[in-house]
Amino acid sequence: MNVLIVESPSKAKSINKYLGSSFKVLASIGHVRDLSPKNDAIDTENNFNMKWETSERGKKIIKDITEAAKNSENLYLATDPDREGEAIAWHIENLLRENSKLENLNIQRITFNEITKDAVLEALKEPRKINENLVNAYLARRVLDFLVGFNLSPVLWRKLPGSKSAGRVQSVALKIITTRELEIEKFQPHEYWSVNGFFNKGDDKKFEARLIKYDGNKIEKLTIKDEQFASEILNAIQECTFTINRIEKKETKRNPYPPFTTSSMQIEASRKLGFSANHTMRTAQRLYEGIEIDGEPIGLITYMRTDSVIMSKTAISEVRSYVEENIGKVYLPKEPRIYKSKTKNAQEAHECVRPTNISLSPEKIKKYLIQDEFKLYEIIWQRAVSSQMANAIINQVAVDIEDSNHNMMFRANGSSIKFKGMLAVYNEAKDEDEENNKDSKDLPELNEKDNLNMIDSEKKQHFTLPPPRYTEASLVKKLEELGIGRPSTYASIIKVLQDRDYVILDKKRFIPHDRGRVVSIFLENFFNKYVEYDFTADLENQLDEISDGKLDWKNVIQKFWETFKVLCDQTIGKANREIIDVIDNALGPHFFPPDGEDKNRKCPTCDNGRLGLKVGKFGGFVGCSNYPDCKYTVQFNQLNDSNNGTLAGPKEIGVYPETGEMITLRKGPYGFYIQVGEGTKEKKPKRVSIPKNFEPEEIGLNTTIQLLGLPRKLGFHPETNKTVSAGIGMY
Repeated sequence: MNVLIVESPSKAKSINKYLGSSFKVLASIGHVRDLSPKNDAIDTENNFNMKWETSERGKKIIKDITEAAKNSENLYLATDPDREGEAIAWHIENLLRENSKLENLNIQRITFNEITKDAVLEALKEPRKINENLVNAYLARRVLDFLVGFNLSPVLWRKLPGSKSAGRVQSVALKIITTRELEIEKFQPHEYWSVNGFFNKGDDKKFEARLIKYDGNKIEKLTIKDEQFASEILNAIQECTFTINRIEKKETKRNPYPPFTTSSMQIEASRKLGFSANHTMRTAQRLYEGIEIDGEPIGLITYMRTDSVIMSKTAISEVRSYVEENIGKVYLPKEPRIYKSKTKNAQEAHECVRPTNISLSPEKIKKYLIQDEFKLYEIIWQRAVSSQMANAIINQVAVDIEDSNHNMMFRANGSSIKFKGMLAVYNEAKDEDEENNKDSKDLPELNEKDNLNMIDSEKKQHFTLPPPRYTEASLVKKLEELGIGRPSTYASIIKVLQDRDYVILDKKRFIPHDRGRVVSIFLENFFNKYVEYDFTADLENQLDEISDGKLDWKNVIQKFWETFKVLCDQTIGKANREIIDVIDNALGPHFFPPDGEDKNRKCPTCDNGRLGLKVGKFGGFVGCSNYPDCKYTVQFNQLNDSNNGTLAGPKEIGVYPETGEMITLRKGPYGFYIQVGEGTKEKKPKRVSIPKNFEPEEIGLNTTIQLLGLPRKLGFHPETNKTVSAGIGMY
């Protein structure tokens, strides 16, 4: 009898059917032990020795493994093929070695990238010992995160009431989001105009072209600054006749995309499917661990935590055969495509995310999958297949249209697909804010020197846009570009920020909560080195070097701890007033632009109060210096940027007849709402959100009274006799 240990019960179920009665397959259900949750779990004075605690669940798992291994010759640790999987195997082996009854047990480590019978049997032929370098990298990351959490979090709790904990990598991700929010708030839009003409050759096939030259000068994006100039151009156009001056045609090739890594899978699932990073990983986990198909469990994809785009030679051969037989030989390039990973240390899982059996097309197995499993499997399959297909060939044409006086020129761009190539299977999605070639359209058959009729023209007003807030897709992409985090951590980084109420996800965009903004400003001013992008990326690289055996993990920790501990002690000794002043100085000039007389900081409620940034249990806010005599407060998001930084504050609408209290219009993190009175400690004031189809600034007293009366009882349903109410839904 042999014993094989994996991480999850579903994986154990799949593998048990492959190996038969000579093996007993058990699941560890993740980690069996972890660091003690107490602050003395790591002895920083004694070579960073660690106190491990085995959970009650872990004790039962080890007991079950011990019982199964008593009469066994071999025990195989087949946990996931990454640092975390290596660490779980290491913990299990250490706990089993403590049992003298198992001293003759042959404990070995095996790994496989996919849960298929062939992959598991092949792995059993190549057992090895635990990779101590991977374990050391795990220990280093675990110690770093523990030391940051247990030493920085108490500083936050003492200095910023209402703050949650602070994490090493999450704090840097928070900085990315809050920095972008500040850029958006500082942004000043600029007006510009465009002029377009609509042409044809005398038939019905009209096409659009944009003005690129006027009065001999090139028209750039911001050249036409106002409507007057745009109108002047439109008037001049009316007197002109137009001829095609030049037609430029060219072929461009679009290469296929490499197969998925963890991050590219998360990005594409977010853009194309609307999945969160966390949901993508949970769904991929199920596809990896095995789906029951015709009574047999099959792992449908390879291991989903990887930064590699490499595909095995066998898989490449299978994909190429599939393309030739099912899509067409013309879609197959002469030579296999070989992709190289961009990351410096793509070593943990040696393959991309791909299907384990390319012949299992999405449609073939659709009936065995729930909807989201099918959607994710479909894009994984499409991406893998298309990665070995021929380039798409695109015909592009640019048509320059000039007036008879050579004074102005329009340009029309067109494109058409000459050969679909890989586009026959897959096309990558883009974020809404990414620039697409919107000017490129299908054009009619045109020739140089053709005379054209201008049948219409138009001017369009535009404004420059601020940088967009981050989506989950663009945040993962940014983290990867900066070298922050690793495939196994992207989803958890995002989840932690949301769980701590440091950010909210509104319309698929991250908005920092006031609490998150204050924490980020605090860290940037008092722990700046530790939230610098380069510092964090360098630390990630050092962890990679530890996993390669190039660095001693305790030396890395010692170097980090020496300076970090000193900074924690220094900061916790600072007066709270000093902390608040630093935050006020950092954010104040943004919210209260200097005017020489400090008028922007004058309290609108009392005569001589000065407004400043404060910190409460719910995060940052603006308050009056005369508190508690003056209780004027306002949230960051109620600051009116359009009014030179002065405060918009609650806007009075009128008296609510039921209570005699004032109705005010306010803005919160989720948008505009109306509120009756100020409420008390015992009772919150009545609030109602403003529906999306209402203009908040134009809302009147009668409308607000009607909104406050909702939901309104209409009567009873004639069949069910249940109450029928009218209210406002989320859409």
